[in-house]
Order: sequence, then structure tokens, then C-alpha cells
Amino acid sequence: MSGFIELLEDILANIASIAIILFEFIGVGIIIWSGITGFVNWLKRNAETGIYLARGLAMGLEFKMGSEILRTVVVRDWKEIGTVAGIIALRAALTFLLHWEIKEEEKQH
Repeated sequence: MSGFIELLEDILANIASIAIILFEFIGVGIIIWSGITGFVNWLKRNAETGIYLARGLAMGLEFKMGSEILRTVVVRDWKEIGTVAGIIALRAALTFLLHWEIKEEEKQH
């Protein structure tokens, strides 16, 4: 029975690892895309550039935060859990600030 449980743990760890990489990739892609299109919109003097860029950054950070939450599935010791918790807290704070900035920008328009 313990062999079966170890097999399930290995399967879960592999699925989580693949999902972590996928979420990281999606988050980075969204941030890059938002940066490029934000720069193009800035060159065109679009008034909505700041809001668009902030929304894209917030979305990318949310995917990256999702990958960090999944990372808690595969960590094994308290030091790693502390590191992951710190990263999650920083990304959550950044996301909160970006959402606050979006609301302030939308009030001005």
C-alpha cells in the first residue's frame, strides 16, 4: 500500500511541476505582450496606455502567483515553504498595488 501512495505522490509532483512551468510561461508571456503593446500604445499617445499596461501586468502576476501556490504542493521543508510564502506575499502586494492604480486611473477618465 505504501508503494501505491508513493506512486500517487510522484504523479502529483509531476503534474504540479508541469503546471508550474506552464503557469510561469503564461505569466511571462502576458507580461511581455502587455509591455510590447503598452509601448506601442504609448508611441501612439493612447490615453488608455497606463490602464492597459497595469491590467496586463496584474494578469501576468496572477498567473505567476498561481504557479507559486502550486509550488507549495512540491516543497518538502520549512525553509522552502518560507521562501514560497515570501514570494507569494510580494506578488500579492504588487497585484494589489496594480489594481489600486487601475482604479485610480479609471477614476481620472
